[in-house]
Amino acid sequence: MTLINPDFAEEIERFGQNTALECFNCGTCAAICPLIYDHFPRKMIRYIQIGAKDRILENAQELWRCLHCGLCTQTCPREADPGEVILGLKRYVVANWRRS
Repeated sequence: MTLINPDFAEEIERFGQNTALECFNCGTCAAICPLIYDHFPRKMIRYIQIGAKDRILENAQELWRCLHCGLCTQTCPREADPGEVILGLKRYVVANWRRS
């Protein structure tokens, strides 16, 4: 069961720029990503939006597949900057890995 934290988007701002709430989940980032499949980074951004931080910690290994090439950021029609959101999530996971 996933616990929902409505304040998670604000919490993640401490780990860098958080523009996840700008995303409307169009999937352009997931379609352009050369290394990741299974709707990444779209899925991680959605987890932020719904406050499912335990899902992010459970799937943290996916974050390190991202090499931050920037294609997702360049093609995002909302300028949600998915690449920076993923970097912020990496910082969040590192800060919380001993607590999980």
